[in-house]
Amino acid sequence: MSKPIAIQGIIGSFHHEVAQQYFNLNTEVVECMSFDSAVDSLLQGQTDTIVMALENSIAGSIIPNYALIDHHNLDIVGEYYLDIQHNLLALNGQGIDEIEEVHSHPMALLQCKVFFKDYPHIKLVEAKDTADVAKQINAEQIKGIAAIASKNAAELYSLNVLASSIQTIKHNETRFVIVKRQNHETERIGINKASLKFELDHKRGSLATILNVMSDCKLNLTKIQSLPKIDTPWKYAFFVDVTFETYEDYEKANAIMKIMAENFKVLGEYKNARL
Repeated sequence: MSKPIAIQGIIGSFHHEVAQQYFNLNTEVVECMSFDSAVDSLLQGQTDTIVMALENSIAGSIIPNYALIDHHNLDIVGEYYLDIQHNLLALNGQGIDEIEEVHSHPMALLQCKVFFKDYPHIKLVEAKDTADVAKQINAEQIKGIAAIASKNAAELYSLNVLASSIQTIKHNETRFVIVKRQNHETERIGINKASLKFELDHKRGSLATILNVMSDCKLNLTKIQSLPKIDTPWKYAFFVDVTFETYEDYEKANAIMKIMAENFKVLGEYKNARL
């Protein structure tokens, strides 16, 4: 019998929506109020899979999550892109002029920042989860406070939608990854994307040389993210995503990069969800 899936947030959150769409609507989930606690549930065996947001088309990368995957030697086995539509939710009967504060996850607040310039009286307050704020407003019948969350959360927690699609860019996508413990074996069939991590010396052209290897081996670089090494000032680790047409091209590139780069690591091999 399969174990439940860990999500950051509660039922009604965007992570929950991804779990339902990637697996199935009846997927059992473990609600975690932080990504760290989601990883803990995996490491302790309470769950065997995590749904984890990694980057957003407006707000950019969620850098701490790269570090979590790397530090705990986790394995990315899949990805999912979700169209994120943020909505302003409040108790029925409340108008936007009556709202004094809006509570939501920091990423949601960042993605909707421009909308609130027209409402300078509203204070923006960071919270751990979008749907959890909606749930609290309903449970405690809180007036004067609104949430930023999905329409699904509005229905689940009986809230009124004061404004729809309030994110700055109307086409707003978040990339989620499906994460398991290390040594998860994935069949090569259908695998055409990988996430890698490596470190380089401070030498002129060192990064360009690695990128040339990828190009020569017919890999397409779709993402590059640098992250400072805390224990080594001014040295950086690079996290990259690559796509490829044949696994043999990818294997060839890996063999070369292992020699050229320091601490080369494969964080995951999976199917490209953009195809």
